Amino acid sequence: MRFKLLSCEVFYREMCASIARSPHQVDVEFVSKGLHDLGGRAMRKALQEKIDGVSGSYDAILLGYALCGNGLGGIEARGLPLVIARAHDCIGLLMGSRERYAEFFEANPGTYFRSTGWLERGKTVHQLPAGTNAGNASLDDLIERYGEENGRYLFEEFTRYQQQYRHLTYIESGLEADSSFEQEARSEASARGWEFSKIRGSLTLFQQLVNGEWPEKDFLVIPPGGRIAASHDGHIVRLEPLERRGD
Repeated sequence: MRFKLLSCEVFYREMCASIARSPHQVDVEFVSKGLHDLGGRAMRKALQEKIDGVSGSYDAILLGYALCGNGLGGIEARGLPLVIARAHDCIGLLMGSRERYAEFFEANPGTYFRSTGWLERGKTVHQLPAGTNAGNASLDDLIERYGEENGRYLFEEFTRYQQQYRHLTYIESGLEADSSFEQEARSEASARGWEFSKIRGSLTLFQQLVNGEWPEKDFLVIPPGGRIAASHDGHIVRLEPLERRGD
């Protein structure tokens, strides 16, 4: 099979390692992490343009993203199927499952995460609690999406949460050439006055994505004529037929 992979660059090392072991041909394009900083609507528009611009004989377009604060909610499959993992954000992907992320988050609130990609390419991308769908939206974005009162409340809550970080956890992928990434994360934690810990990540979801192994529990396949929608439950994303939503 032949796949086109559009992936956030914070997964550069994880995706490259997984592609090297895939039995399929995977043509990859890495997208700047700065796309997150534009807000959900602009991020969605830019990714849709890239998806629509894919040319060539592919069996599917793979998305190296999570729901990303609903930045991928509304993305449409037009000419080819789209495949996305069921994860709220990149931390869930790096940990290998949304269940593991949820368990870790519940036991370790106020934790900030680092990985090779975050340290190399993603330091300015904001992190929010597991299960939130407002992503890196500005106050104006939240007001537009949820209304004046709710938008201001959500913005205050997310800002307050970010001020409560007390711990930095480095997600070790096993792809590191040496200890420099861990040491950088340790130094950042020390400079901020935070505790430091390290956990082992997992390449499981990355490998399954590029291997064409998409169990329904962990992946959503959107056929042409459908779009990605937030499910607001344990499934995180769901299929929404285009004809059922009025624009």
